[in-house]
Amino acid sequence: MKSPGILLIDDHAMFRTGLAMVVNMAIHDARISQSGSVHEAVQAGFDDIHVVLLDIKLNGSSGLEGIALVQRRWPAASVLMLSSQDEPEVSRLALARGASAFVSKAETADKIIAVIQQALRGELTGTTLAKNNAGQRSLTPRQREVLELLHQGLSNKLIARKLVLSDNTVRRHVQDILEYFKVANRAEAVFVARQQALVG
Repeated sequence: MKSPGILLIDDHAMFRTGLAMVVNMAIHDARISQSGSVHEAVQAGFDDIHVVLLDIKLNGSSGLEGIALVQRRWPAASVLMLSSQDEPEVSRLALARGASAFVSKAETADKIIAVIQQALRGELTGTTLAKNNAGQRSLTPRQREVLELLHQGLSNKLIARKLVLSDNTVRRHVQDILEYFKVANRAEAVFVARQQALVG
C-alpha cells in the first residue's frame, strides 16, 4: 500500500511541528505536509493527501469555512477538525459541514493517532472525540456576557454598571471565568477565549 499522505493545517507552527513528530513516530511511513492556512495548503500543490487535520481557528479565516475548500482540492481525503473548543454545537457544525471527525486538542496523543488511523482505514463516519473532563462545565450565559465585556476592555466597575450587577458579583464572575480557563489574569482569559472562538 502507498505511504499515507497526511496534511496538517494549523497557524501555530510549534503545534504543527509537535503533532508532525507524534504522527511520524506512530505512523512511520506517513508523508507529512504542513501549512499555516487553508489557502496556502491549496496553493502548495500537495498531492496524494489521505487525511487532513484542520484547526478550527485560523488567522484570517475559520477552519469551518475551509472544510469545503479542502474537500474540493482533495475530495478523497478525510478531514479531521482539531479544536481546543469542546462545545457540542461546534462539533455538530463541523460534522454537518463535512468533517469526518471532530477531535479535541486536549485529547492524548494516542487517541488522536487512533482517529488518524481510523480515517486512513476509512472507518470514520462523522464522530466526535472531545476531551471528557469530569465536572467540566460550560460558561453560564451571564459569565459569557462578562467575558464579552472583558474582551472589550471594560473594568469590573464598568461591567457592573452595564449589567446592573454589584461589584462583588462581577468579581465573582471574573474569578469563575479565570478558573474555567485555568489562567491567572483577565488578559490571559481573553486570549484563550479568542483562541476558542468564544469572543470575536
